[in-house]
Amino acid sequence: MKEIEILNNGGIILYPTDTIWGLGCDATNIKAIEKIISLKGRDSSKNLIILVSNIEMLEKYIEFLPSQALSLLNEFETPLTIIYPKSKNLPSLLSQDETIGIRIPKHKYCQELIRNFKKPVVSTSANISNQPSPKSFKEISNEIKNGVDFIAEVEQDKESSQASSIFKITLEGETIKIR
Repeated sequence: MKEIEILNNGGIILYPTDTIWGLGCDATNIKAIEKIISLKGRDSSKNLIILVSNIEMLEKYIEFLPSQALSLLNEFETPLTIIYPKSKNLPSLLSQDETIGIRIPKHKYCQELIRNFKKPVVSTSANISNQPSPKSFKEISNEIKNGVDFIAEVEQDKESSQASSIFKITLEGETIKIR
């Protein structure tokens, strides 16, 4: 996969996800993350989410996995992003408040990409900040398309309307709450 080489070299990819088309990079590479922030014109204080391939990979990037979150991950059939209270082994640029949003996609292309890359991938909507998120490849601006190092040649005719469910884990004293 050419996109693996691009990710390994700090490049940005444009790819379909289990929700909408996304911009991605190596979630452990600060310079790559900075490129995405710059391309989108995004405020660097806004958190980014990452995609991981499975629970084992997830556990490498969060301080702990509450049993309630594990239950949600095993039960949900639709896209699910969980915001964990504390990340580890990730650049602080992904999250200014130490929380981290992570999704384990069921999407075939995403799974293959992450498994072959062997590291988490940033996933942010393929749009300039404050512009609508594109529901299809044809809605992605030329500015975004011209600003990436690789464009996936799959599912370019697919419309997407499915959003991710989002749950946030918070610690209140000794209590874990999921909202």
